[in-house]
Amino acid sequence: MKYVDEFRDAALARGIAAAIAREAATGRTYHLMEFCGGHTHAVSRYGIPDLLPDSVRMIHGPGCPVCVLPVGRIDDSIAIARQPGVILCTYGDVLRVPGSGRVSLLKAKAEGADVRMVLSTMDALRIAEENPDREVVFLAIGFETTTPPTAVAVHAAQAKGLRNFSVFCNHVLTPAAIRGIMDSPEVRETGTLALDGVVGPAHVSVVIGSRPYDFVADTYGKPVVIAGFEPLDVLQAILMLIRQVNDGRAAVENQFTRAVTPEGNQKAQRLVADTFDVRPGFEWRGLGSLPNSGLRLKEDFAAFDAERRFAVPGRAVPDHKGCECGDILRGVKKPSDCKLFGTVCTPENPMGSCMVSAEGGCAAHYTYGRFRDHRLAVP
Repeated sequence: MKYVDEFRDAALARGIAAAIAREAATGRTYHLMEFCGGHTHAVSRYGIPDLLPDSVRMIHGPGCPVCVLPVGRIDDSIAIARQPGVILCTYGDVLRVPGSGRVSLLKAKAEGADVRMVLSTMDALRIAEENPDREVVFLAIGFETTTPPTAVAVHAAQAKGLRNFSVFCNHVLTPAAIRGIMDSPEVRETGTLALDGVVGPAHVSVVIGSRPYDFVADTYGKPVVIAGFEPLDVLQAILMLIRQVNDGRAAVENQFTRAVTPEGNQKAQRLVADTFDVRPGFEWRGLGSLPNSGLRLKEDFAAFDAERRFAVPGRAVPDHKGCECGDILRGVKKPSDCKLFGTVCTPENPMGSCMVSAEGGCAAHYTYGRFRDHRLAVP
């Protein structure tokens, strides 16, 4: 706990906040996007906005893997789960994401589908070994952080000769999503989304390193600071971004040096490269189809690819009409801008994926910020 407490020291936090207030230039506004859902949670949990001057505004990004999974892919997973003899395994948050008609995997389970929550890919592999007469499908989801464990499970299944294990792959790539934000009409055409800098992901960067973000600075002229998840990490990253903006610089800087290196975890990268191919395009909730943004299993592992073994609808399905999740994931709107937020849509009764995952902007805002917003809205 000693090392955790050091990154939550209130006096140090106030000191960094005071430095931010001093160095934030008068007469301008700083719009900084925390891309990662873990950072969104930290910003809300630790009250970071309350420590910042009004000129520094934090914008939620699309870095929540559960949130960006589109309705159509949820429908596909439900279709697989409902097939006879199938056991579908996945992580807990995914079970509650609404698909078409607000049917989730959890509701499909209540209707008779064998859907099981697992804590790791190896749990799903164990279930396949224990049920040789059933087809076990692992719904794989996540950014570069959770992709290596899926690769490990596929290689282990091949080594064990398991014929009843497959993966429904929904792994996506962080740099492609950042590029999608930078190329979005709101940033490049209408200017409705102002971005001065990006707080770069933590866990993802442990795997891929800091170099893959160079294009953000080189191509788009925006600074990136990779940060850890503790409050002092986030505050220091904000200060580093403000200094870059004030100096007119655009570089990739690494605040999270205790875990992130320029080259990242090369062993994990090789494992992923040996197991997956990059899809030409993949649909993201709120961002649409992004080129080179998703992964699927290589031909050598086709026997473990659920999309090749099962018939899935594969349809693009729009979000609920009243749900603003897509705009929130792009940073165009705040959770409190949604008319359903905190009324019809709550963590117990989510209308969209942003209210499901703990890393979702709506869920974090509901848990830590909605009552403050309500008070400010009262005339």
